[in-house]
Amino acid sequence: MERPDLSGAAPDVLMYIAALEAELELLRAQEEASHSEALFEPSEPPTTVNVITISAAGVAKRTPRHFYGRQRRGGMGVFDLDAPEGDAPAFLTLAEADAGLIVLTNQGRTFRTPVADIVEREVRSRGEPLVARFPMRPDERLALITPDASGGGAFLVLVTERGHVRRIARQYLGAGLQAGTVLCDPREGGAPAAACWSSGNDELFIVTRSGQAIRFAERLAPVRGCLGLRVDPNDRVVGVAATTAEGGVFLLAQDGKGTVRLMSGFTANKSPGAGGKVAMKAETIVGAVAVDDHSDIFIISRLGKIIRFRASETPAKEGVVQGVNCMNLRADECVALAGASIAL
Repeated sequence: MERPDLSGAAPDVLMYIAALEAELELLRAQEEASHSEALFEPSEPPTTVNVITISAAGVAKRTPRHFYGRQRRGGMGVFDLDAPEGDAPAFLTLAEADAGLIVLTNQGRTFRTPVADIVEREVRSRGEPLVARFPMRPDERLALITPDASGGGAFLVLVTERGHVRRIARQYLGAGLQAGTVLCDPREGGAPAAACWSSGNDELFIVTRSGQAIRFAERLAPVRGCLGLRVDPNDRVVGVAATTAEGGVFLLAQDGKGTVRLMSGFTANKSPGAGGKVAMKAETIVGAVAVDDHSDIFIISRLGKIIRFRASETPAKEGVVQGVNCMNLRADECVALAGASIAL
């Protein structure tokens, strides 16, 4: 129910209504705080892994992962990146403090920066401009953020909006990476849309915004690149995960629902480049990440709320489902996710 026009109401009536609204807001805040505290689990021991949150315009901060307590799936999360008005959070990743961060733009150009150079702040705090250190062009913007291979991985699997996939060996993305190197030409498949690290012998799972997906053996994709998924003109790729034939991929929808799709129930294609099939019933998929029995999921919303929960709390399914509630949203939507395997 929307607030009616009260311009003609008497001053004492307006004061009474304002007092009631203030009391309701206080009760709502107390309820949320109580609910959040009840859902939190103790955080993990101190770790050097950082949660990195970045806005669409490139305002970034990092916070050690152990400061984010686990909640039960479906919680409301806590406020994280305090970005300037009109510049919502857009990217979320995890990386070691001594690792590097690979940044790709909508023009396919690549930059690299040490994670340690990103300002370290508390969970709820402002970040600092990240793109100021890169020679960005006037019409250039951030398209993709991913850590380097310090955590393992032989290839960076890069997928464009139109479904073109390319594998890049880790040695080309080290500290010697030349700023502005073009890894993909947007004229040949659109801007970079999703990336993940692979072993070189994984199963690749590519998913689009509408929930269409394809699975094929990574070895079938040549290093020089090829079409990985035929994407509808009104659709675009939003996620890629490197998993195994027995593994699972967590899929997140914009409305906060998610599911773990088991590869045992998603038949692999004999070659890349085919059309997709439904992986999850949802209007808008945000992304995908490979998970195992020890994985934690991190989700950030457009209003800057972040939640952390165990992936095992999400039912794993072999068939197509709508998913279960993973984040409680109020006039908000999920914009990014990340996952990490953590020993219990």
